[in-house]
Amino acid sequence: MLCKRAGFFIVITIFSLFWSCAEKISSKIPFDPWEHIPAPADNAITEDRIKLGKRIFNDKALSLDSTISCASCHLESIAFTDSVSIHTGIKGRKGHRNSPDLFNLAFQPNFFRDGGARTIELQILGPLQDSNEMGLGMVEAVRRLELDSSYQEMARVAYERPIDAFVISRSVGCYIRTLISRDALYDSFLESGDSSVFNVDQKEGLKLFMGKGGCVNCHSGVDLTNYGFENIGLYEEYVDSGRARITLDSKDDGKFRVPSLRNVSRTAPYMHDGSIKTLEKVLEHYNIGGGNNWNKSDKISNLGLTEHEMKQLIAFLETLTGNKLIGYEGI
Repeated sequence: MLCKRAGFFIVITIFSLFWSCAEKISSKIPFDPWEHIPAPADNAITEDRIKLGKRIFNDKALSLDSTISCASCHLESIAFTDSVSIHTGIKGRKGHRNSPDLFNLAFQPNFFRDGGARTIELQILGPLQDSNEMGLGMVEAVRRLELDSSYQEMARVAYERPIDAFVISRSVGCYIRTLISRDALYDSFLESGDSSVFNVDQKEGLKLFMGKGGCVNCHSGVDLTNYGFENIGLYEEYVDSGRARITLDSKDDGKFRVPSLRNVSRTAPYMHDGSIKTLEKVLEHYNIGGGNNWNKSDKISNLGLTEHEMKQLIAFLETLTGNKLIGYEGI
């Protein structure tokens, strides 16, 4: 009886700790239809805007040689990533970083792996203008789309203005904000507080996530990120300086945005450059405390996880995969 009670209190304590992190942002996560997703004052979410944004997101005409679209590097079937280390842009040119997933961006305070864009609308301009990605630029994008009368009609219905840079960036922003991942086993746990939704390995993995594994130090709350930037000691010397490219501060060298762990089992390969191919290898990196780097976060240290414990931790991470999208089904 004593063992059962001890186990019960361990689970409750873990849940209480986890929820104390989660409740800081839990009110931001919609468990209602898409109209409750936060949006800028000049870009309220409507069905007409979502439809237009989704069409533009999938239109290859927005790349210089009309070979790729936003959707080319963000495939819905694999959590809006593209399964390769570095994506290929126009004319076979390689991009600069691994394509991040697009789920739950409506709740993010910054965008790109270095946080270089402060809004989704600004983030959209990056790949459109990058010579290694879409290589087109907004002026030419507008020129191409304004030749299509159906785009003009959709723009007027959605925004009461002709197709232009405002309409393109705002409508795609609207669409991206509706890409909400939830309905994971993890969500059942958060909503009910009942750890019996997990099997034994998943439950032990949660304990490791909260305790010995130290994952919660950076991956907390409902969206499983602290929205910060960390240097995890991936390289002794970084070719890509990460956040420092934006701040021009050497203290940010090698720091990259802490990603959400939602759908993490579906978004391989991992890291800013896609250099780690599996979750097993990711955990191995953290388990040895990362590599040597002068600016490595003090949150990264040798964990001493056994092989069995790492399997249990992965079992928990697999419960973060969502099965439902809110807000654009059927659009």
